[in-house]
Amino acid sequence: MSKGTPGVRFAELYRETSETRVQIVLDLDGGTRQDITTGIPFFNHMLQQLAFHGQVDIGLSAEGDLEIDDHHTVEDCGIVLGQALYQALDQSDPIVRYASNHTPMDEALVLVALDFSGRSILHFDVDWKREKIGDLSTECVREFFRALSAHARLTLHIKKIHGENDHHVCEAIFKAFGRALHEAVAKTERRGVTSTKGKRD
Repeated sequence: MSKGTPGVRFAELYRETSETRVQIVLDLDGGTRQDITTGIPFFNHMLQQLAFHGQVDIGLSAEGDLEIDDHHTVEDCGIVLGQALYQALDQSDPIVRYASNHTPMDEALVLVALDFSGRSILHFDVDWKREKIGDLSTECVREFFRALSAHARLTLHIKKIHGENDHHVCEAIFKAFGRALHEAVAKTERRGVTSTKGKRD
């Protein structure tokens, strides 16, 4: 990570509840490091895909009540990542703000469109065939992005266009989000905030 470097968009946060402990270091201008441990191997893999395709550095460690289920851990990772995005972008020059991406993964095709609008909205249109992929509950994918969009103050649309294999669909979602994130947070030459309202929120 390159904390302290002028112009770097960086965040470091820690969240602890009776259910989870989550720590994150995020560098939007990195793109070479993904150090992720959540206790849920498939979720680790998805977050690594998000970071790699988003070209951001993420160091994330989570300990949660996995003896109950994966919900609290996945949701709280979304909360902390959303907070980190919001904090890092608060240090940013004006950004492109909008992005959309169609990402294929074999027979799966997913659309992700997003807007760092200051308004927390999630539209999630994905039907799953399985309850779990590895140790990750498929219903928790929506909860992760719901928490992320709420705490990043992000308008986010995720839609499955095609897909028979849930592993492929899920991986396409995280890759597409990463790719759209990279495009949306790119700095722009436009002066001032990227809104006709004249303010970020």
